[in-house]
Amino acid sequence: MKHLAAALLIVVILAVIGCSPESAENADGAGFSAPTEMTRRINDRVRETLPLDDQGNFEQARRGLIASAPHLQVKDADGAVIWDMPSFNFIEGPAPASVNPSLWRQAKLNNIHGLFEVTPGIYQLRGFDLANMTLIEGHTGWIVVDPLTTRETASAALAFAGQHLERRPVAAVIFTHSHIDHFGGALGVLAADETDRRHVPIIAPRGFMDEATSENIIAGVAMGRRAAYQFGRNLPASARGYVDTGLGKRVPFGNFGILAPNTIVDRTPQAMTVDGVRFVFQYAPESEAPAELTFYLPDFNAFCGAEIVSHNMHNIYTLRGAKVRDAYKWSHYIDEAIDLFGSADIYFASHHWPIWGNQEILNFLEKQRDLYQYIHDQTMRLANAGYTPREIAEQVTLPESLDMFFANRGYYGTLSHNTKAVYQAYLGWYDGNPAHLNPLPPEESAKRYVACMGGAEAVLTKARNAYDEGDYRWVAEVLNHLVFAEPNHQEAKLLLARTYDQLGYQAESGVWRSAYLTAAHELRHGTPDKGLDMDKAYELLKRTPPSKFFDSMAVRLDGPAAAGKAMVLNIDFTDIGEGYVLTLKNAVLRHKASPPDPAADVTLNITHDLFVRMLTGRAGLKETLFSDQLDVSGSRTDLLAFLMLLDRPEGDFNIVTP
Repeated sequence: MKHLAAALLIVVILAVIGCSPESAENADGAGFSAPTEMTRRINDRVRETLPLDDQGNFEQARRGLIASAPHLQVKDADGAVIWDMPSFNFIEGPAPASVNPSLWRQAKLNNIHGLFEVTPGIYQLRGFDLANMTLIEGHTGWIVVDPLTTRETASAALAFAGQHLERRPVAAVIFTHSHIDHFGGALGVLAADETDRRHVPIIAPRGFMDEATSENIIAGVAMGRRAAYQFGRNLPASARGYVDTGLGKRVPFGNFGILAPNTIVDRTPQAMTVDGVRFVFQYAPESEAPAELTFYLPDFNAFCGAEIVSHNMHNIYTLRGAKVRDAYKWSHYIDEAIDLFGSADIYFASHHWPIWGNQEILNFLEKQRDLYQYIHDQTMRLANAGYTPREIAEQVTLPESLDMFFANRGYYGTLSHNTKAVYQAYLGWYDGNPAHLNPLPPEESAKRYVACMGGAEAVLTKARNAYDEGDYRWVAEVLNHLVFAEPNHQEAKLLLARTYDQLGYQAESGVWRSAYLTAAHELRHGTPDKGLDMDKAYELLKRTPPSKFFDSMAVRLDGPAAAGKAMVLNIDFTDIGEGYVLTLKNAVLRHKASPPDPAADVTLNITHDLFVRMLTGRAGLKETLFSDQLDVSGSRTDLLAFLMLLDRPEGDFNIVTP
């Protein structure tokens, strides 16, 4: 059973990251080097280009503040700090040379936190998590929109609201979409048994439960490892380290849960009265999330844009790795919202700050709409002219009317990787050049590149010269070859780390900054030594369909080792009345919800509860083996042989080294 637990262990949320100090001059406490003169000049040009002193967004972000929490920290049950707003107190005054001034501005806006009145009857808690929690005053209680990422942060936010507003029960919960920062804290605002006992509406878009529990299942380990780069999991908050995601401050890592929806939004427009408040929903699947909704509140003349609009360019493709989003549909959902709800005088959303005034809202919605369509249309115009993704990314620039609008700036997504995403959605990974059809793997090609360039010392000399000239993108490309050819070449690794420092300091995108600086950190300190504590996902995994776990098992089967082997296993979950038959044949593992196969080689009778406790580490090997909730019949030798065919990835694989 120990091997079964390891084999079925999935990374459902994000992974965590894992030190010899660098001897570079002017390195800070975490080893990051000082910004170079070239980086200073590039960031100064940003300062000269954008109206960074414009206070309009700051006035909006502060409007309606009821109370702030200057010492806001949230801890888990073990006393570990999982949310720490004071760690960002360094973000004040002019931008230091080590941070893009435009990103610094966005980080200052995202630092504004507390409880806000959007309008009488609508309140927001911002800065308690990556996302916002919105409270709408119903006839009997609060309608909670998007209860944050974790039970701890959601509970802290609702408790803070209770200190300054009337204490009321939760009358309904709305999940705007299927990303965990909008549902993972559900059990922090509503106990699991309250939904049925008090008949509390749990409202979500069609497909929410499947998408919410499945996005990271198949590619969970890889996605989790890469997410550590996207969100700077191991970076210290500092002027040379982590600053902001662009979308919000950071991702908390507490206890994640979910509540199953009992009220589904599956069409547009869909009118509904929730605790006496009138809603008109827009169903917007395959946009920013596979399952998403927005809504309009006629009694408040207010539009909640969920996350199809926000005060930054969003990701059409996320750096952590996920299915590419449909920029065309995304743009058209915003256009549909303008047609349906364009009379709104108030806009609020799942991230960032609200907007007041009809004309300002329409201007915002139109420019967000046109941003995604422009990226879509211009990418495909150039693709149809024969340009490749890298060429397109270098050519596409936004028109001034879109580019100078702060809500369209690339604080989260970027024009560069979003154009590549549109290309990928239509044409895939292959750019049409046969040289790219079957290239050598990175380590092999790297050795040949280095040899062709005259060997390691010649490459290093060329890289040093390019670094001194501020040609950092080229330095990164050249030194990446050298590091992959000679991974123990410490001088090359440290120069590449300093190069990534500079690229990170120049990045307007919070996630690009995190990716570069995490790469620099790992070149200096090595890869992570542990993954996500699965016990924190216990409440989420309890509500994940068992079939998802078997999907995960199938992609962990070692195909070459399984060749020529055949086996049938029954797994019967005795407490939920579900049974599955797993079949190994042709080096493929398949599963089917089915009564037990009488000819099976092995039958496991186990409660779903024990199964999940085993996966999360709540039940140890001894407890599992001797539990009356487990019975194994058939060939235990066959069971062991089967388990040995399953990979047990640790999620700590190398990225910037071979």
